[in-house]
Amino acid sequence: MSFFALGVNHQTASVELREKIAFNPEKLSALLAQQSQNGCLNDMVVVSTCNRTEVYAMSENADMVLNWLAQANQIDVKQLSNHVYRYENAQAVTHLMRVASGLDSLMLGEPQILGQVKTALSLAKDAETVSASLNKIFEYAFYAAKRVRSETAVGSHAVSMGYAVAQLALQVFSKPEQLTVMVVAAGEMNSLVAKHLAEMGVGRIIICNRTRSRAEALAQEIAHRVEVEIIDFDQLADNLHRADVISSCTGSLHQVIYFKDVKAALKKRRYKQMLLVDLAVPRDIEGKVESLDGVYLYGVDDLQSVIDENLAQRRQAAVEAEVMVNQLATELVTKQKVNLAGATIQAYREQGEVLRQEELAQALERLQKGESAAQVLQEFSYRLTNKLLHPTSIALRHAATAEDPAYFEMLEQDLTEAAEKRRKPKR
Repeated sequence: MSFFALGVNHQTASVELREKIAFNPEKLSALLAQQSQNGCLNDMVVVSTCNRTEVYAMSENADMVLNWLAQANQIDVKQLSNHVYRYENAQAVTHLMRVASGLDSLMLGEPQILGQVKTALSLAKDAETVSASLNKIFEYAFYAAKRVRSETAVGSHAVSMGYAVAQLALQVFSKPEQLTVMVVAAGEMNSLVAKHLAEMGVGRIIICNRTRSRAEALAQEIAHRVEVEIIDFDQLADNLHRADVISSCTGSLHQVIYFKDVKAALKKRRYKQMLLVDLAVPRDIEGKVESLDGVYLYGVDDLQSVIDENLAQRRQAAVEAEVMVNQLATELVTKQKVNLAGATIQAYREQGEVLRQEELAQALERLQKGESAAQVLQEFSYRLTNKLLHPTSIALRHAATAEDPAYFEMLEQDLTEAAEKRRKPKR
């Protein structure tokens, strides 16, 4: 039984193919439950995100995993195999650790993937498709991801616009819990800004959007973390003074935040500083706003230069993280081999004890019949030694005829060292 990792991601498959083999939680739960009851592949975890679908499984061969993935999504297995990557045992462990650590993500070092892998494991456990062996591999991968996060800088620099805005706000203002943030437009970019700032613990977020239903949808997503208020777009200028941080990304062809309105807002705030971030192209905020004392104005180009620099730092840190992951993967595989060897050694010792008991019983029976004790003991030791050394002799013969002589040389060295230790006088 081997450990396999098999799947597709943003590097090997198009969006169209990734969509075809993606699983939603409901579908995946039903499929895993079915496998648990009567499937030949019943020790598995499936990770499915927008950028990857992967199956991690204990199986006899990778084709079994590939066939399941194709059948579950009604895709021709030959078509799928052209885009699938496969890893086995040590390579599969390394891959899982890289995925959990964000080293295999489209956005290097992104933190969400660890939570997604943990959710995938939890879903598989609920469906009873996770053995103790498979669970240990995943738990060790989580340990590796935690080490990467805490001991390298691979995830410590902002490499997305939304996260960069949030980090910038924390640099300008020291107490996030006292901040009021305004997002002007509730599109994808500002939604990310709002979510990041909500997670960082700002006091309030004001959502200003032309369509109230979209503003309400964003409000529902973040209301469990932060106080939220929605205002109409025509109320924008009158509410600027309430915001410490303003992020604007409307997609409008005309500017929506003007110099005169920001100047008036500053006066109402008694010139308490403001951070304005313009994520729109064309720009939303009148450029000369930057000349106002107490106003920090950042545009897309400003943030992009920060992101590029941070991404370079992440890539540099990723080299260190890759070394760490490879070391931890080797450590886990070594532990697994030791555990397997331990079970084999225990079985060998138990067999030796059975042989000892058999020969001892026979020897005692002969002694009771009055046979020579010296003769009985001589034959007892001879017969027991032959039986105990027989498996070792077979192993040495196989090793001597193998193509790789290293195994025989290792056994020969171990036996020689053991003999030398026995010959040394005891003090």
